[in-house]
Amino acid sequence: MPGIDECLLDIMKLPGARGAAVVDWTSGLALGTIGESPHDDHEATAAETAEVARMAAEQPAFAQESARAAAPPEDPPASGVEDVIVTSPASYHILRFVETDFDSSVFVHLWLHRSEGNLALARIRLGELARRLVLA
Repeated sequence: MPGIDECLLDIMKLPGARGAAVVDWTSGLALGTIGESPHDDHEATAAETAEVARMAAEQPAFAQESARAAAPPEDPPASGVEDVIVTSPASYHILRFVETDFDSSVFVHLWLHRSEGNLALARIRLGELARRLVLA
């Protein structure tokens, strides 16, 4: 089971990956970073993306109960928001929430070059890494 540094190294192997961070969305602090940052400041980017994550995670429309009701009966219960995707003309930003044993207030932010990256592949791989990530 990978820790934060190993997880970030694996993320940067994705085609088109420009930068990544593991962020606590309650505090806005980056727990780990790698690669570039959209503003050349990983801490500012972590705080900004934490605001987006917090807004999505706390909205009643995306609440855990809504996700459970929509899931087919054979699927395990959903946990609410899985990820948030923001697109711009040159890039994708994927915020993937990480389920933890404590408060689950952590997400992985991937900054992906739009023409070099594969959004579907990145989303799948982030999901796999988020499930295996060990926060110590």
